[in-house]
Amino acid sequence: QVQVVESGGGLVQAGGSLRLACTYSGLPYDEVAMAWFRQAPGKEREGVSCIGRNGDGMVYKDSVKGRFTISRDPAKNTLYLQMDSLKPEDTATYYCATGLRVISCTFQQHEYKYWGKGTQVTVSL
Repeated sequence: QVQVVESGGGLVQAGGSLRLACTYSGLPYDEVAMAWFRQAPGKEREGVSCIGRNGDGMVYKDSVKGRFTISRDPAKNTLYLQMDSLKPEDTATYYCATGLRVISCTFQQHEYKYWGKGTQVTVSL
């Protein structure tokens, strides 16, 4: 059974930093793409960043480029999202996602079969 669990969210002031972690287990192999999505209240879920199966081919949403960094540590079965220079508009629930058939970075949500329950990030002024 595949499990995906996010952690690291919290309350931070604008300009601050957080590092989200996504620990996964049960995947028969981990050479798959992984992604971070977020959903703010009253808005649709959107792609934030994704990384290809070999740890390359990273893609970022335009509004987070230069501030967020995605990385993965296969030895620890963990995906990370380092978030710097946070803004109030980054406030959202952040979700980690992966799937056995996703090999390239994509923000097409239907491509991802396994999702975590999310971690809340709140950025105050």
